[in-house]
Amino acid sequence: MSVSASGTAAPPPMTREERKVIIASSAGTVFEWYDFYLAGSLAANIAATFVPGSNDTAKFIFVLFGFAAGFAVRPFGALVFGRLGDLIGRKYTFLVTMTLMGIATFVVGLLPGYDTIGYAAPVIFILCRLAQGLALGGEYGGAATYVAEHAPHGRRGFYTSWIQTTATVGLFLSLLVILTLRLSMTPETFAAWGWRVPFLLSIILLGFSLWIRLQLAESPAFQKMKDEGTRSKAPLTEAFGKWSNAKIALIALFGATAGQAVVWYCGQFYALFFLTQTLKVDGTTANLLIAFGLLLGTPFFVFFGWLSDKIGRKPILIAGCLIAAATYFPLFELIARTANPKLIAATSEVKIELTADPASCGTLFDPVGVRVFTRPCDVIRRTLATNSMHYTLLPGAAGSPVVATVNGTDVPTADNTGAALVAAAQAAGYPKAGDPSIIKQPSIGGVLSDSRSLTLIGLLFVLVLYVTMVYGPIAALLVELFPTRIRYTGMSLPYHIGNGWFGGFLPPTAFAIVAASGNIFSGLWYPIIIALMTVVIGLIFLPETKDRNIEDWH
Repeated sequence: MSVSASGTAAPPPMTREERKVIIASSAGTVFEWYDFYLAGSLAANIAATFVPGSNDTAKFIFVLFGFAAGFAVRPFGALVFGRLGDLIGRKYTFLVTMTLMGIATFVVGLLPGYDTIGYAAPVIFILCRLAQGLALGGEYGGAATYVAEHAPHGRRGFYTSWIQTTATVGLFLSLLVILTLRLSMTPETFAAWGWRVPFLLSIILLGFSLWIRLQLAESPAFQKMKDEGTRSKAPLTEAFGKWSNAKIALIALFGATAGQAVVWYCGQFYALFFLTQTLKVDGTTANLLIAFGLLLGTPFFVFFGWLSDKIGRKPILIAGCLIAAATYFPLFELIARTANPKLIAATSEVKIELTADPASCGTLFDPVGVRVFTRPCDVIRRTLATNSMHYTLLPGAAGSPVVATVNGTDVPTADNTGAALVAAAQAAGYPKAGDPSIIKQPSIGGVLSDSRSLTLIGLLFVLVLYVTMVYGPIAALLVELFPTRIRYTGMSLPYHIGNGWFGGFLPPTAFAIVAASGNIFSGLWYPIIIALMTVVIGLIFLPETKDRNIEDWH
């Protein structure tokens, strides 16, 4: 081992076997994230194929439910496969999770539509999403633990940071495949069968990933524990039934992964949702902008993982959450002004007021997209939020109907849908979807030659940079928090509750806040509050772990 200028022993260079471990683990995890994200990226095509009727709202609700189902079951996958990983080994468990993910994804690609097999189509699709969520719940903990237990002391942050790139690379790969297909065939052909191709390609990726992972040996830390007979006989009970370990899991959740998750999803998923659903940017342009932001930002996962080996996991994670919370509002306002300037001008120039009996206006929280809203006040507010319109809600007399005005002029609301109100607001200055003022550059060349597009890529890159700060060190931190005998189980549950629930439900939660408040930026309060919670709890309770020796910690 070499000695640095400061007199301390320098970490050894990466060996060929260690590179193989990182490549194999990362390749398989990229494949799993690619599969998982396809359902979100191709939501419209899935809804059109598997949901009957022409009700766009019902189709949208179904897709939201299907996407949310995958997030909701991730912690259960963490429990099931985390336990197996601590009982039988890391290698065999994440071979199982990868196979389950690949088969479920391939089935979606082959699944006949509603017109062919009726309601069996949406039911089987939801079952496939549940299987994917369970698989992902077991995959990440296995891959992160496996790589960390191969990494030399002093380089775990750097080694595991390659695993941290996989979620973003998987999202990027899914967007790239979809964009390539969209640009190489007509919209009609893509809608008819082209959207299935990314799902079918997963079987090839599965075969490659299985082949490369089958060549790996079990992690040395687990093998040593197995040889010594010190494996846990009841990982779940030991990890969460003993307060000394359960306390660490709670600190990991609220002092690390919850904040990391909302920053991650805000910088990637919510940014895409905000561009397409709020700012009405067309899907191809938005995907290209996000893809370039991801491309520029992804190397920083490795940088911050490496840096965490030098200065610690905790300061980077806490700083990322704090900086993100402090800058989200100005960043998203700049994104909005650049992408849809007419919309931002309308929010200050067009005054929409609703007057209603407060008792007739309920909560609009709908995390899995299955609620049906019938009260006029709720329906109209959701309609305005869907059309990205600011409004002010004023209290009316008990039992009074909803009264709406645009710039002081009464607008009829008798149909209780808000359609007339939207039309009046658009006549007063709000842009419609497809308005020429909204950025539209649905080609790589167009994006790279357009100043507005380059500005947006820069802003999205900043959001991704925050993602890399909080996500780059998190795997090493979680691995180092738990002993080998319960490591897979212990780290997986707080990670997937944080990312599956706090992060995965960010878009619908933010939309509910927007609909209830009447301000398109108010949904940002959700990630800001959760990130600040993590800053406070992390500063007080989260230990620094970079110098822990995990090799002999059973």
